[in-house]
Amino acid sequence: MRALEESTVLVTGATDGLGRAVAERLAVEGATVLIHGRDKARLAAAEADIEMLAGADRVRTYQADFASLAEVQDMADQVIRDEPELHALINNAGIGYGSGEREESADGHELRFAVNYLSGFLLTQELLALLRDSAPARIVNVASIGQAPIDFDDPQIGQGYDGTRAYGQSKLAQITWGMELASRLDGDGVTVNSLHPSTFMPTKIVAEIGQESIDTLESGVEATVRLVTSPEMDGVTGRFYDRLRESEPHQQALDPEARRRLWDLSTELTGPA
Repeated sequence: MRALEESTVLVTGATDGLGRAVAERLAVEGATVLIHGRDKARLAAAEADIEMLAGADRVRTYQADFASLAEVQDMADQVIRDEPELHALINNAGIGYGSGEREESADGHELRFAVNYLSGFLLTQELLALLRDSAPARIVNVASIGQAPIDFDDPQIGQGYDGTRAYGQSKLAQITWGMELASRLDGDGVTVNSLHPSTFMPTKIVAEIGQESIDTLESGVEATVRLVTSPEMDGVTGRFYDRLRESEPHQQALDPEARRRLWDLSTELTGPA
């Protein structure tokens, strides 16, 4: 990874919680930060706050609702038009367990799978050429140790829906795809790693389930920023980290056939209608 002062980093889901704190940290340390959110007013507020901390021209905004693949595609197109370089992409945007009722995205996909995984998959695939041209570059997936295997006979969980399972499935999908993408990018100068940043940080997702915080937000920021900036991570790819330590994800992420099936499913679901 090049010096932060020479780096442009895109952080999705950056108007609050971990994403906002990571964007602030990177901007203060010298990076040009592209922040994504779905709400125009909250994006503007985040931009103003980060500029107060880091100085003018350190942040640019991109708006898209990750429940809509069309909006994600439009955002990717805009980034490609506007940004000459992209040195890191942090796939952080996501939603929690929900009310327990199955919900669908604008495209008819199970909502957690769509927002937490499919939109990041599409955005990354669309930005890969820019990342390659900007190499060395890094992709970081903010996942979780709360993982559930994908039932490829019912990946949209049409039967026996459970919000916790849906959330865990979406997070394991991030890790599984990240490992497969890393293997396909070998030698391209772009690394891909996933992490569980911390356990029950004081974020909106945690508050929604009435869970008391265990880890601090700062610990999650430290673990995430490390994968983006640490020289120790140069050339390291296809890994999963539990906070600061390398860990092993659910066995499905290590299965080459499962990785292939997820890649094919993701390509099918995000492709042209």
